[in-house]
Amino acid sequence: MTDELSITGVECFAFHGVFDFERREGQTFVIDLTLGLDTAPAAASDDLQDTVDYGSLVARVKAAVESDPVNLIETVAQRIADVCLADGRVEWARVTIHKPDAPIEATFADVALTITRHTP
Repeated sequence: MTDELSITGVECFAFHGVFDFERREGQTFVIDLTLGLDTAPAAASDDLQDTVDYGSLVARVKAAVESDPVNLIETVAQRIADVCLADGRVEWARVTIHKPDAPIEATFADVALTITRHTP
């Protein structure tokens, strides 16, 4: 059985995008994470060492988003999934990256991409 740990609304400021002004001015990206893992060992031991430390995870995710600008949110989402899956306890990761200020010539609420990746 796999449990789910969710962390939503992680705000990051980065310079991703295909347009020069996105790379120059930057914008906010919002990250939602859901991780599949077995939390029974942590529940039994009541020890942070037996689970994913979500505070440290968020710091690593934020650093991954805010470094090395790329063109596509697909690339950023994969980068985030790789960070999540680096912890051997994580069986799968669902990552949603929101780009609420995407350069679209229309009124819209959000642009979001969700990917799900599993450990090999």
